Amino acid sequence: MKLRKYIWPVVGALAIVFSCWLLYKELRGLSLADLADSFSAISARNWFLSALCTLVAYAALAGYDRIALLHIGRRVSWLFITLCSFTTYALSHTIGASVFSGAVVRYRAYSSRGLTPQEIGILVAFCSFTFALGVVLLTGLVLVIEPDITERIAELAPEGLSIGTGYFLLALIAFYILGSGLGMKPLKLGSLTLQYPRLPIVARQLVIGPLELLAAAGIVYFALPETGNPGYLSVLGIFLFSFSVALLSHAPGGVGVLELVFIMALPEMEPADVLAALLVFRAFYLIIPFLIAIVILLLFERSQLSQPDLEGRDNPS
Repeated sequence: MKLRKYIWPVVGALAIVFSCWLLYKELRGLSLADLADSFSAISARNWFLSALCTLVAYAALAGYDRIALLHIGRRVSWLFITLCSFTTYALSHTIGASVFSGAVVRYRAYSSRGLTPQEIGILVAFCSFTFALGVVLLTGLVLVIEPDITERIAELAPEGLSIGTGYFLLALIAFYILGSGLGMKPLKLGSLTLQYPRLPIVARQLVIGPLELLAAAGIVYFALPETGNPGYLSVLGIFLFSFSVALLSHAPGGVGVLELVFIMALPEMEPADVLAALLVFRAFYLIIPFLIAIVILLLFERSQLSQPDLEGRDNPS
């Protein structure tokens, strides 16, 4: 048990060290002056669009929780859902190991609204699955529409394989929709029972999941210069791959992983411009939300401490 506790932190640390070493080799000729020039080249309009994409992304993340609560038949106020979701993702994206850190925050928040541990477990699993659906759907579409995207990531991958993989991923989405329409039996994982979502819930998943990813990729896209920019679809494809690798690596905030993948996948662009765009992404999507989330968490805990101890009143010693 003690060994398992340290496995993912060690994996994350090793991923950061290895990625930063490779990144150093790619950027060793880069100066702070080059980076400053890249920042100054971002127009006020593009700063605004990147910030707007951030708001859309976090609004969509709140939709993850809203859909999950609809699925389990629980009602919670929109304001509470929004604050809980924002805090959960702002912390988990930055800390890493998002499934576990997100589960802890959600358990603390939603248990105060009367949800049982089993319901919270279903909610966490459902939110993670909605994210996965978004990744699968968008990856399938990108591979079908722009199959040469794989040449940026894996140069040996033939175009036909990219298109075939794209259609396979879209077929998985189609089977998921079909399974919902047919009302398949619930899946039991130990004491946890996962009910197959109804079609209206599935429809919401297939909108909200991709929307969050489209907006998050938009933060990077609008921060990149026009010169050498391969277009939004290519940036989206690179983002999907790099973000997925960052999550799998368990590196907190994907430090080094995102930068390495993007710089290697955009050889036609100046590394300083790519790095500046990713720093904008980190500021808008990770750092600023993380600082706000800490304040929200502290205020929530303070409000919980200020509530009367009803249990103590009912059972005086």
